Amino acid sequence: MGIESINPTTGKIIKTYDAMTPDQVKKFVEQSHRAFMTWKREEFSVRSSAMHNAARILRERASEYGTLMAQEMGKPVKDGMAEAEKCAWVCEYYADNTKEFLTPEIVKTEATRSFVTFQPLGVILSVMPWNFPFWQVFRFAAPALMAGNAGILKHASNVPGCAIAIETIFLNAGFPEHLFRTLLIKAGKVSTVIEHPLVRAVTLTGSTPAGKAVASKAGDMIKKTVLELGGNDPYIILADADLEVATSACATSRLINAGQSCIAAKRFIVVESIRKEFEHMFVDRMKAQIMGDPMDPSTTLGPMAKHELRDELHDQVKQCIEKGATCLLGGEIPEEEGAFYPATVLTDVTKGMPAYDEELFGPVAAIIVVKNEQEAIKVANDSPFGLGAAVFTQNIERGERIAADELEAGCCFVNSFVKSDPRLPFGGIKESGYGRELSHYGIKEFVNIKTVVVK
Repeated sequence: MGIESINPTTGKIIKTYDAMTPDQVKKFVEQSHRAFMTWKREEFSVRSSAMHNAARILRERASEYGTLMAQEMGKPVKDGMAEAEKCAWVCEYYADNTKEFLTPEIVKTEATRSFVTFQPLGVILSVMPWNFPFWQVFRFAAPALMAGNAGILKHASNVPGCAIAIETIFLNAGFPEHLFRTLLIKAGKVSTVIEHPLVRAVTLTGSTPAGKAVASKAGDMIKKTVLELGGNDPYIILADADLEVATSACATSRLINAGQSCIAAKRFIVVESIRKEFEHMFVDRMKAQIMGDPMDPSTTLGPMAKHELRDELHDQVKQCIEKGATCLLGGEIPEEEGAFYPATVLTDVTKGMPAYDEELFGPVAAIIVVKNEQEAIKVANDSPFGLGAAVFTQNIERGERIAADELEAGCCFVNSFVKSDPRLPFGGIKESGYGRELSHYGIKEFVNIKTVVVK
């Protein structure tokens, strides 16, 4: 059975790709390992030059890549172009900083010389999702390749065109042939790739169930994993918050990528005294979004990536309303063709509802009303997830204290929405995963941190 790329706006098949056979997969892994054996000995200057070339290609062809993302998973073209630009940024960041990050560290001991060096591991398998089909790959690939590793990509089955385009970027940028390869296989075949002895580690961005399955298999094989999984990110809006700032950031975060983002704001925890004002302003901002064809430059809210994902989200919304939530905006599947779902706001959300307990992966906001700061923090942390969180208050010292000391998440922001940045570590805790991507922490996830002692 082939792998189909389906346009979520029209429901039409863009292209069908032949799935690879087990022998083809084995050959790809072996070829990547051979390329790694040469690449690991290249100077940082050689690696850096190729990575800068990748950044240049991303910028030169940003419109093409934005169109490809719009066609395969529904992201508005201008957002896809911005994603390509961010990928160029991460390529340049590691091209410019890897030599410093991986410089051997001298440690004073009783030995004549002792130091820590950082050596690449080999072929790294990356299992990536469709929601940011370029960025999720590049934030792994840029540091991994700059560290001297090879990469094998198993991308989400609905974005095969994006996967092939990324492989082509690295090849055209001057990286060795076979160093970075795309596997066109179904998700059920990933375990056999993990079993291959030349695959040395695995990174996955995706759902918590997918992460558990990959981590379990990798654990059986004693292979390192980094997992970036789901989130049910809380945004606390305190009584002294600037509501212009808060509602703007909250609406932007909730609707990025049609709400299909692990670090999108999902639970809005509002102190009771400002509830009505927040709801009014927030609904107005959500209502202002223009839902439509992602190829239209005026569109700010494209379709969801798949019809079945849209239908699952709607079921979660209906369950919330049946359990007592109030729908202030949206909440109905539109009549037009495509996997569209409107910007939706639910209030009176309480524990036991999907919007409180689960990750709603789409443009649906859940307002939870609390009495004070202490209750807000308690509700924010009352989740199996721990990826991102934010707090809004005009008392900066108060906000920093809550973000740094109280919130259980890997990325906490004050008076702004959560976003990733190549300069800062990114990742979560609890069921949102483990390990870190980006910054100098991310590049050290897939290297052998080797101690060398000379007497």
